[in-house]
This record gives sequence, C-alpha cells and structure tokens, in this order.
Amino acid sequence: MNIKSTIGGLAGAAALTLLNEGAKKIDKDAPRIDLLGMNAVAKVMKGNDIIAQTAGALFPVALAGDLVSNSLYYSMADTGENKTTLIRGAMLGLAAGLGAVLLPKTFGLNDDPTTRTTKTKLLTVSWYLLGGLAAAAVMNLMNKSDHRG
Repeated sequence: MNIKSTIGGLAGAAALTLLNEGAKKIDKDAPRIDLLGMNAVAKVMKGNDIIAQTAGALFPVALAGDLVSNSLYYSMADTGENKTTLIRGAMLGLAAGLGAVLLPKTFGLNDDPTTRTTKTKLLTVSWYLLGGLAAAAVMNLMNKSDHRG
C-alpha cells in the first residue's frame, strides 16, 4: 500500500462518514451506519463491562473502527490507471453497501440501521458506492499530479 492509496482510502471513508453523520440529523429514513458499528463494538466488547454498559463510549470506538477499516478497504481501489481505479472503487463501494444491507444478521447484529425501509437500503448502498467513487477520484487526481511532475 502506498501513500496515494492510503489517502484515497481515507477520503472515501471520510465521505461515507460525513454522509452518514449529516443525513441522520435530517432524515428519519437515513441509514444509521454508526449504530451498526456501535452494535458490532458492543458485541465484540461484551466482556468489558465498562464499554458494554456505556453507550457514549461506543460511538468514538465505532467511529474510529469504521474510519480505519473503511480506509483500508477503499484503499484497494488503486490500480494505477484512472479508468480501472474508478471501476474498482465503484465495485468495492457497491459490494460494501450490499454487505451492510445483507450481512448484519449473519453476524448476529441488528440490521435495522441499514434495512429499516427500502429508502434506507438504497441510501446505504449508495453511500458506500459514493465512498468508493470518492476514494478512486482522489487516487486518480493524485495520479494526474504524479504524471505532471
């Protein structure tokens, strides 16, 4: 992994997180990816009474986990060629969005934060897709600047 893919991955993760954090305040049907993350952290940390009993402690841990894992995931979009990076970013985003809708119950998590309504499902997939496209776009911009210098 190089700096370009790392920065691109972080840009995609940040785009996804900003969409989630902004929309949840104005749309009742918006996905609550943050709640999905907090449920996952609570499940993993079940043995730690302090974290499991303190919902306020779950949010920053889940947010950090989401940013790191999504950054690493989206960083895989970098192929070195703009067209294929964009396609790979879209495919990674689409796969992550479908996973966020289809897989929570498989892992024993409440899927309501990403499946509550049809609109919620569509927005979930769309936001992950946009994260993948944002990651790819930043990588492509960095490719262009590499070729100029």
